[in-house]
Amino acid sequence: MPSLIRTRSFSAILEVAPLEDESPEDLAKDTVEHLLTHQDDVARLMKMERRSGMDIHSKRWFPYLDRFKCGSESLSSREVIEAVAPVLMEERKERLKRVVRNRSYSVCLVVEGLCDFGNVSATFRSADALGLQSVHVLVQDEIQSINCCPNIICLSRYRENRHVSMGAEKWLDIELWNSPKECFKVLKSHGYRIATTHVGMDAVSIYDMDWSRPTAIVVGNENRGISDEALELSDLHCSIPMKGMVDSFNVSVAAGIVMHHAVCDRTVRLGCHGDLNEDESQILLAEFLLRHNNSSISIANEYAKRKAHMPLIPRL
Repeated sequence: MPSLIRTRSFSAILEVAPLEDESPEDLAKDTVEHLLTHQDDVARLMKMERRSGMDIHSKRWFPYLDRFKCGSESLSSREVIEAVAPVLMEERKERLKRVVRNRSYSVCLVVEGLCDFGNVSATFRSADALGLQSVHVLVQDEIQSINCCPNIICLSRYRENRHVSMGAEKWLDIELWNSPKECFKVLKSHGYRIATTHVGMDAVSIYDMDWSRPTAIVVGNENRGISDEALELSDLHCSIPMKGMVDSFNVSVAAGIVMHHAVCDRTVRLGCHGDLNEDESQILLAEFLLRHNNSSISIANEYAKRKAHMPLIPRL
């Protein structure tokens, strides 16, 4: 009985919500505004070893290797799951598995030049809710927007923006790029078409697009829209047909509408939105288990230490 009580207590500790589980210092580093102005900290969110953008061998974007580094040792995704999963409550494990089944890299979001971090947070929340795993941020544009919109941006608005995003950034892959050219080149090399949201004579209705094709949805600045460079480098311009007197949506609302339609269209055409194969699903589940909270990392590290000291059993 004592061991059962101890196990339940340990699992309960791991179920604490992120805002209560992590220190204020760690939480501050997880905010959208901190990540966009401190690029090195983005890597801290991703746990499994990552491929570089140009080294990804699969056609469709998937950034992870099947390896988690624990000092001089490493664990496979199977070993990470074996180590961490037993201490999570069954309901939590099932939820993570369900989320992984519905995750997709075939549709991704690209954010360019947004001035208001509240809008960035809202688009991230929509991406997570709809099953998009990968979001790409053009960092130089973001930093320039901060400098040009000092009255809109307040870097101390952590609690407010955390409420807007509901911590969605914790579960997304955030990729940072210095320019549209750099970002689009890599995405196109993996088979993505670049669809910029733009109201113009040549814009295609989002309802006339085939979203079963790998597509990067690009949203732009609240006032200026998409940059000329991004418009020129994109494969097509798309728009949401407007039925009222106004000619545009708020940028986070527009992003949500486009992403939602993309998911619905993919489900109709393909039968589902999620696109991960068995190996990718296992790796992403391990990634989510490691992101669950700081205790998960400690548990995986202890598992790796025990593994390193286990005697090798010779094959007969």
